[in-house]
This record gives sequence, structure tokens and C-alpha cells, in this order.
Amino acid sequence: MNGRNYDMTETVSFNSEEIRRENIREVLKHVQTALDERGYNAINQLAGYLISNDPAYISSHNNARSIIQSVERHEIIEELVRFYLEEHK
Repeated sequence: MNGRNYDMTETVSFNSEEIRRENIREVLKHVQTALDERGYNAINQLAGYLISNDPAYISSHNNARSIIQSVERHEIIEELVRFYLEEHK
């Protein structure tokens, strides 16, 4: 197992919230890259999508439109607000 010694009696904690947050980060990074590759301003396009819920703001390049729709908009907004507030304490 990757060269590590595991204590088989130790309980491993499963943090679904952190997995959900990491998924949102990866989705946003993927969409940003796709929008950048197409020459769009990723911040403007993502803001337009989040405000309007119109998927036309997101390019279908590299399946970005489908990928961003796999996450609820309110979850993306919550994560963005959480990140901003935690970074600017």
C-alpha cells in the first residue's frame, strides 16, 4: 500500500465535506482552464453563470459546461464566499 505501514486497528475519518469542497475547487479550475483556452475572461463568465444560471456563459470546450452543471450553483457560491472570508480574516 504505497510503501506505508498502516495500523489496521486505527479508525480512519471520512470527511465528506472536505471531499465536496475539493470537488468544487477542481470543477472551477477545470472550467477556468477551458475558458482561458477559448480566450474568455473566466471571472466574468463564471460570474455571469452564477448570477443568471444560464449555462451559455460557460464554453462547452473540454466538457466545461457539463462539468460545472454537475455541481449545484448554490454550493459553488457557498464555497466562494467561504474561501473569500477565510482568506481575508
